[in-house]
Amino acid sequence: MLAPGMRLKTLSAAALWAALSASASAQWIGYPTPGIPRTADGKPNLNAPAPRSPDGRHPDLSGVWQTTSDKWLVNFGADIDVPFTPRSRAIYQQRQANNGKYRPSGRCISHGVTDFHALATPTKYIQTPSVTVILFESYNHYRQIMTDGRPLPKDPEPAWLGYSVGRWEGDIFVVDSNGLSDKTWLDDGGHPHSDALRLTERFMRRDFGHMDIQITIDDPQMYTKPWTVTMSKRLIVDDELIEWMCENEKDLIHMVGK
Repeated sequence: MLAPGMRLKTLSAAALWAALSASASAQWIGYPTPGIPRTADGKPNLNAPAPRSPDGRHPDLSGVWQTTSDKWLVNFGADIDVPFTPRSRAIYQQRQANNGKYRPSGRCISHGVTDFHALATPTKYIQTPSVTVILFESYNHYRQIMTDGRPLPKDPEPAWLGYSVGRWEGDIFVVDSNGLSDKTWLDDGGHPHSDALRLTERFMRRDFGHMDIQITIDDPQMYTKPWTVTMSKRLIVDDELIEWMCENEKDLIHMVGK
């Protein structure tokens, strides 16, 4: 059961998510996305087979994607029993009790990897043989997933989005990340992590317009065992990313109303 203040925060976050979601269809207005399979009436056929890389070996994840539900942004552990340690449970409960007062996104500081996945604002994937780039409309940020054979760095300097390397296991793109700064939260609801966090993401493009991302949290300083969340994304067609700015004097409460 969420505390009353946290319920208010959850509603506010959900309201913002809905507003962002509604605006996503009116960004680059009506310009046809090339290469989209369409039905006889011209509508996108999102159930068509997933596109393949130029060599045909793997699915191509390229495209503009949007998360289909807001539940992970307000509660990344939705629907599972999160294996807290006593330390992480205390941090999480404190953040719930103070309505997520110091969450990074509320101070116009960037999201981390996991809650960027959970945001409603679109992300654009650009897949090449040596790197997959993710462009985040929110905060105008980007992330690089290296696929040129390099290993993860040993003892890396923590970074907001960490360091990521990817590989293919059949049709599943598997990404390992480390060096994630503990200044980020797993979600706006307040699930914490330490600098020891290791993320494993599995990207599965089911068909042309639908992708699942399975995210495994492995942080022995904060959780008693690894735990996994799976979220879904939908392809956005005939639209593009737009510039998105966060003004430091306008936090989430100001944007959605008190």
